[in-house]
Amino acid sequence: ALDALIAPDTKIEVITEGFRWTEGPVWNKETNELLFSDIPNNVIHSWSDEKGLRVFMKPSGYTGVADYGKEAGSNGLTFDKYGRLFLAEHGDRRISVLMKGGGKMTVADRFEGKLLNSPNDLVIHSKGAVYFTDPIYGLPKGESDPARELPFCGVFRTTFDGKITLISKDLERPNGIALSHDEKTLFVANSHKGKFNVYSFPLNEDGSAGEMNLFFDTNNLEGKGSTDGLKVDPAGNIWTTGPGGLLIVSKEGKLLGRVLTHQPTANVAFGGTDGKTVFLTANDRIMRFQRK
Repeated sequence: ALDALIAPDTKIEVITEGFRWTEGPVWNKETNELLFSDIPNNVIHSWSDEKGLRVFMKPSGYTGVADYGKEAGSNGLTFDKYGRLFLAEHGDRRISVLMKGGGKMTVADRFEGKLLNSPNDLVIHSKGAVYFTDPIYGLPKGESDPARELPFCGVFRTTFDGKITLISKDLERPNGIALSHDEKTLFVANSHKGKFNVYSFPLNEDGSAGEMNLFFDTNNLEGKGSTDGLKVDPAGNIWTTGPGGLLIVSKEGKLLGRVLTHQPTANVAFGGTDGKTVFLTANDRIMRFQRK
């Protein structure tokens, strides 16, 4: 089944390395380059074959003066249909958008008056709503951080009018997040030890979510790594990081195969001019390979 998606002799290539912890890969269709976060270094880099590596934004997720923990920078990145870049920012504890004329605007930073923990990853609905996860990984002292205000790690939906809705607080460490192509299902990865699972939520016409279902359980798979970032391909398969590297799961929830990376692997993105290059943020490096 995996041979239909990836040629058996496919090679994984390291395209750039020397970072501290890479995350949030997204392909910029306007400039034909990859953007990704290096969270501990509080920077977003861009990379392309033509231009190589350059700093795209620094600081990326924390604008304060005082030292702020080990994971202060931006994490998840995504574009909306207008080409605006949205960021999940650990240190500034918000979802922001980079406006076309320059400058960032806060999209969401509080729920019911309480500051978010450290927004981790995000996905945007075609109608403009932003779905995002909010675990505690970016708080300097994690779960017991004195600056923590929310007593749970949530999955949220926010709209441009500033309304923020809680979808779930039942996941211990909600992390990667993606939408099915028909936008009727929301997928969320849990990175809590012993519960490395992907869950699904049916979405209603108004964008609200139904009850959470277990979509795929990775806990019986060998290899290091947790369920973290995930994306959905045009056929509806879910490509998620997990034990061993990258897992490809059918829309019915069956494992089609794995790509072993031999590196802690945090996230995945599709890119290249044809959308068939698979980029992986893996520890201190960025890897790529081709899919069919």
